[in-house]
Amino acid sequence: MPEAANPRDIVLLVDDSPEALGFLTEALEQSGFSVLIATSGNAALNIADRITPDLILLDAVMPGMDGFDTCARLKANASVAQVPVVFMTGLTETEHVVRALEAGGVDYLTKPINIDELRARIRVHLSNARSAQSARVALDAAGRHLLAVRGDGTVRWSTPQATRLVNAATGSDDGLAVVAARIAAWMQERQGGDKQGSLTLHQAGQTGLQISYLGAIGANEYLFRLTAENGISDDEMLRQHFHLTQRESEVLLWIAKGKSNRDIGEILGLSARTVTKHLEQIYVKLGVENRASAAVKATQVLHGI
Repeated sequence: MPEAANPRDIVLLVDDSPEALGFLTEALEQSGFSVLIATSGNAALNIADRITPDLILLDAVMPGMDGFDTCARLKANASVAQVPVVFMTGLTETEHVVRALEAGGVDYLTKPINIDELRARIRVHLSNARSAQSARVALDAAGRHLLAVRGDGTVRWSTPQATRLVNAATGSDDGLAVVAARIAAWMQERQGGDKQGSLTLHQAGQTGLQISYLGAIGANEYLFRLTAENGISDDEMLRQHFHLTQRESEVLLWIAKGKSNRDIGEILGLSARTVTKHLEQIYVKLGVENRASAAVKATQVLHGI
């Protein structure tokens, strides 16, 4: 009996062949996946604009927009950029395999498709995608403003906190595009050479943004840390205002964000007992009796109320 997938797993199947669509849809649905069907590259782009799939199976050879161009355009969509794309192709020449990977694909299957192999590869890529997403969430929970880009400056992923910082620094809801352009130019200048260092982005009327290179984290993928130039972090603002210790300010910041003691302990690597002891000191220094009052005071400071 086929192994059931998580009911939330949505596979976008892109192929211009009705026979292939019918065969693969039946096999995937029997495995517990929800299947979205697109018979062209444009149809796939339209679907991805409305629904974010968990994995995309993409035919390489289609009339009009082929699978390679479709993949590149899908990857330009920030909401789809992290979705694994598996190519299906009868083309086995090295140049076609390389082109599939360069377009953003993570794997390829040779037609005719072996269903058992298809299921196995889908499980692997879904697991990898979830692990990567969990890592990004963990980084964000730790307050890390991190951005990963390809060698050409294309954004691979950004933690939510980094995205918010970029948008604030650029005064735009699409600030990543501005930052990506600057990083692309910076990477081009250092092509084949030392990429150590940082660059600074200044927008009129906005706080400067420092973009520091941290290192390579994969084939053609590079990690940058973002910092508001001459800015002050939220926890540092709380520390200075209430004369807290560094750890107390971190605990108070997460209290202001509505986190429980258990959540705060997991985020900061503390026991629940230690979090409670920090809270006792925070209440004394803020002159309050409970976490709700502490959260209100912290929010007032952070938002200048």
